[in-house]
Amino acid sequence: MQPALGADCSSGLGDRPCVALSIWDLAPILSLSLPELAEKLQTGSLSPESVLAAYMDKALEVTKDLNCLTDYLEGCEAQLQEAKRQEKKGLLFGVPVSIKDSIDCKGHDSTLGLMKHLNKPAAEDSVVVQVLKCQGAVPFVKTNVPQSLLNYDCSNLIFGQTLNPLDHTKTPGGSSGGEGALIKSGGSILGIGTDIGGSLRFPAAFCGLCGLKVTGSRISKKGVIPSIRGQKSGVGPMARDVDSLALCMRALLCEDMFRLDPAVPPMPFNEEVYGSSRPLRVGFYDTDSFTMAGPSMRRAVLETKQLLEKAGHTVRSTPPSLRVVSVHSLLWADYFIVSVSWMSFSGELKDPSVIELMQLLAVPSWLRSLLSWIVRPIEYCHEFIAEWRRLDLDVMLCPALSPALNIGFPGKLSVATSYTILYNYLDFPAGVVPVTTVTEDDEEELKNYRGYYADKWDKSFIQAMRGSVGLPVAVQCVALPWQEELCLRFMKEVETLARKKQGSF
Repeated sequence: MQPALGADCSSGLGDRPCVALSIWDLAPILSLSLPELAEKLQTGSLSPESVLAAYMDKALEVTKDLNCLTDYLEGCEAQLQEAKRQEKKGLLFGVPVSIKDSIDCKGHDSTLGLMKHLNKPAAEDSVVVQVLKCQGAVPFVKTNVPQSLLNYDCSNLIFGQTLNPLDHTKTPGGSSGGEGALIKSGGSILGIGTDIGGSLRFPAAFCGLCGLKVTGSRISKKGVIPSIRGQKSGVGPMARDVDSLALCMRALLCEDMFRLDPAVPPMPFNEEVYGSSRPLRVGFYDTDSFTMAGPSMRRAVLETKQLLEKAGHTVRSTPPSLRVVSVHSLLWADYFIVSVSWMSFSGELKDPSVIELMQLLAVPSWLRSLLSWIVRPIEYCHEFIAEWRRLDLDVMLCPALSPALNIGFPGKLSVATSYTILYNYLDFPAGVVPVTTVTEDDEEELKNYRGYYADKWDKSFIQAMRGSVGLPVAVQCVALPWQEELCLRFMKEVETLARKKQGSF
């Protein structure tokens, strides 16, 4: 395996055959939404060969600019032919799908940005990749990640820094950052990422996409390589819109998934819940009293709240017990788990973007033990759910860290993950939806931002967000465990209302 070097047939991404397509050939295919593309592939009005060629050419073009690819899956042409031989066309027949580096694809490395994982190709596909293939999809490239996955920037010493397609001074987020950059730039229509603290939601929010982190066991994690064992993570889709996420979830939650991994509960996609139009009972908060939301992030939540109320949904502010309690402890609990990641770096040079985070995580063993006892995770989760049900909530609206931060700052701002990491800790499904963009007024208001503590992290947060006018800002949508369809339904409502007000962005 070699770093992604360019958008030509000798790019170092495998023995990829040359395909000569003009921009006029590409544009009609690349402009289709995933549901539209899937329908045309099903009916035969588009050939899967032309679709794969279009996305491959576009992916190799954009990686020259953004450095978002790590590998070309040279078996994708054979997989396409296999999909054509299937007796029944799957829901994703002929759809090219990009795969995060840490998800096993047979014959290819899952490096996690660590040199020690080079030249150790996976013996078989992960279950999620197998299911995609059963549904006729064509996994075609793997995408870049930060070193060890333990950062929400996207840089490592093997492949280098991935850039945000909207502003090259900004990070695309991480750890699924290569996915975010590739999809936003048009080089993929659907990607599969993972999320251990916001790793899928950060890139979606930073790049103006939609992304869904599922309940940990709703989608199989067999063959998905974690940064460290024991941390709560979720696999999920990233795409341009919510309907695309729903289509992907329909495809994945199938008998093949349940057969290949019996640990996944046999819960097919619930169309009735996703298609419901009943008014929702929405809890909301615009701060967790730990990380003060930036001006654009807070405005995004408040404007979305108003849109939901005008549309007939009930929105109520949630008490501290559903947003503040134990945030400090939750973060430290995660640090307790993550601090063992030093072992992952044994014999490895460290990428500059992770050094400060690694220093923070090197807490004494006695303190790690104490903090893990203080948090009492199971008890806290039960208390949280009990309070949610007492308030009779369907879903929760809250901030998602955005807009995109300047490159280099995520490693200095681990505390800013507080809005996303809570729902990994609780193992709730959570997604992000872009609803607005940063305005000049937001940028001006940032000058008065002080945070809650005016400490080095609050000061770094200001620096990290500067120069963001025009960049997308997302909100986070949350549901109780196993209620991915309700989470998606809420995300769809938010997306529809935001687009109606401002148009697509």
